[in-house]
Amino acid sequence: MGDKYPVVKVAAVQAASVFLDREGSTAKACRLIREAGGNGARVIAFPEGFIPAHPVWYHHHPATSAVSNKLATELFKNSVEIPGPEVEALCAAARAANAYVVMGVCEKIPNTIGTMFNTQVFIGPDGTVIGKHRKIMPTVGERLVHMGGFGDTLGAVKTEFGPVSGLICGENSNPLAIFALTAEGTRIHVMSWPNHFPSSGDPMRNRVAVDSQAFAQMSKAWVVSACGTVDEDMIRRLEVGPEAGRFLRDPDRCGGSVIVSPGSRVVAGPMGAEEGMLYAECDIEISIRMKLRHDFAGHYNRPDIFQLQVNRAAPRIYTVHDEPVALPPVMPQEGGRRLPQREAPRLPAAAGGRPRRHGARKRAHTRHGKRR
Repeated sequence: MGDKYPVVKVAAVQAASVFLDREGSTAKACRLIREAGGNGARVIAFPEGFIPAHPVWYHHHPATSAVSNKLATELFKNSVEIPGPEVEALCAAARAANAYVVMGVCEKIPNTIGTMFNTQVFIGPDGTVIGKHRKIMPTVGERLVHMGGFGDTLGAVKTEFGPVSGLICGENSNPLAIFALTAEGTRIHVMSWPNHFPSSGDPMRNRVAVDSQAFAQMSKAWVVSACGTVDEDMIRRLEVGPEAGRFLRDPDRCGGSVIVSPGSRVVAGPMGAEEGMLYAECDIEISIRMKLRHDFAGHYNRPDIFQLQVNRAAPRIYTVHDEPVALPPVMPQEGGRRLPQREAPRLPAAAGGRPRRHGARKRAHTRHGKRR
C-alpha cells in the first residue's frame, strides 16, 4: 500500500480590517474563519496585520506628522497580546471551523507600552496556539513602529498534514528564509500581505504573483498568499488628499491574493481589489513529484559547498546579576533527536573572557592520575 498523502482544502482570505479597531477586526476575522470552515477549508490564511490594521499611513504622511503619530498611537492601543482575549476568540473560531488558522496581527508584549511586532499567529483545529512568527525585518514605514523578530519564531509548525510555514510580505523573497523553511520540509506555506504597497513602487499584486511562484519553485510547497484590501472607512481614517484617494481606489493597486501549486502554477486567483476568499484543493503528493526533480534541501544540493545556520536563540536585553536563567522548555530538534545544550564559546580577553597563558598545554593523565 505504501504511504498516503492527503488532499488539503485551503482558503486565502482577502478582506479589509475594521481599521484600527481590535475588537471589530477580531469579530470580522472570526466570522470569516467560520465561513471558510463551513466551506471545508482546513487551512485558512489571513493578510498581514489584519488585527487591527497595517501601518500603511506612512505611505502617505511624513513619519513625524500629527496624523502619523495619532494613527501609530491608535495602532498600539488596539494591538493584540498573545495570549489575550482576541486570541482566545480566534482559537474558539478555529475550533468551531476544525481548521488551522494563520492570522496576521500587530502584537504587543503584555504589560508593556511602546513595542510592537508584525506577527503571524498559528492556531490549530483544537483551538490552541501552536506557534507564531514575528517578521524578522520590518519594511519601509513598518520600521517606525515594529521591532524585528528573532530566530526563535522562524520555522515551520507541525500539523496533521506535515510542516506548515509562514512569512510576511517582503521576507517571502529572502533567499535564506526561504531555504530555512524548505529545509524544514514545509508543505503548505502562507504568505501574509498588506492591502497595498507604496505609490513609488510596482503594484503589490505584481510582487505577490512573482514571490508566490518563486517560493513554490524553490520549496516545492503549496503557497497560499492572502492580501488585504481597502475600504472607504480606511481611506477616510487615513486623511489623505485627492491624489492618494485616487491611488487607493485604483483596483490594480490593492488585493491580488493567489494560490500556487508546487509546480509553480497559479491554481486560484489572482483576485482583484474585492473582498472574498480563494479556495484550492492541495494535493500534497504533487510535492513528491516536483521534489524528485529538484529537492533543494536534499539530493539537489551540495552540503559540502552550501550550508545555512539558523540562530534560534532570542537575545535578552535585560538581565539581573545572579538571577537564575531558566532553560528553554523545549530544545531545538534535529532529525527527531533532542539536541544537547552547547557550552558557550570562550571569549577572547578583550571581550571579557579569561586570558589563556601563553604556551599553556593540556595535561594528559594515566589511569592512576599520574602525569605522562
